[in-house]
Amino acid sequence: MPLRDHFHPPLSKKTSWDMLHGAWPTFIVLQLNSRLPPEFSAGPLVHLGAGIEVDVGAFEPGNSTPEVADSEAWLRSQPSVAVETELLRVDNYEVLVYDQERDRRLVAAIEIVSPSNKDRPESRQIFVARCEELLRKGVSVSIVDIVTEKHFNLYTDLLALIDLTDPTFEPDRPSIYAAACRWVPRGHKYILETWSHTLHLGQSLPTLPIWIAENFAVSLDLESSYEEACRALRIT
Repeated sequence: MPLRDHFHPPLSKKTSWDMLHGAWPTFIVLQLNSRLPPEFSAGPLVHLGAGIEVDVGAFEPGNSTPEVADSEAWLRSQPSVAVETELLRVDNYEVLVYDQERDRRLVAAIEIVSPSNKDRPESRQIFVARCEELLRKGVSVSIVDIVTEKHFNLYTDLLALIDLTDPTFEPDRPSIYAAACRWVPRGHKYILETWSHTLHLGQSLPTLPIWIAENFAVSLDLESSYEEACRALRIT
């Protein structure tokens, strides 16, 4: 079955894109765990919106009380900047693959792009910076983007961050695409390798290599996992 447009009518009037984004990682996990060696395991991770971590210990009884006089002085002073703003909403839909025999070391990440990853420059920078950090740590990164309502390409933004380009995506950068990336040592140098695909509505999704070791990858059949998620959600 072909790739559908989940962000525009008529499909967007029948079902919400976030239903697919929430379910798709689970079917990717089921496929990968059937193919991964026994010492590796995959799991889904969905994080919605901006989050603030609070140190609970700061509120536990017995902690020292802050200086009231200092607090009152700062409350009476005028801040340098006081403008209305809003928390940056960034939704993450991903599948993470771990090596259980090396203290559950993260070896691969599959990032399913959401509209909030593409809607602002700050959001795009956060997404790209996270992918670049994972690559530098030796984690293979795959990016799957079927968001048709936002015309940005986070894969090419990732390459631009390290002063590279993908000639197959130039000069017209597709807004929907899939790419697998890894940074591997070759002698005294590190080589960035990518397998990139332009996606097209009405056509099948590609298969990506998920690298879990320098010389070992498992295949991720995006088409079959996507179709299983659509069937489970009754998306036709």
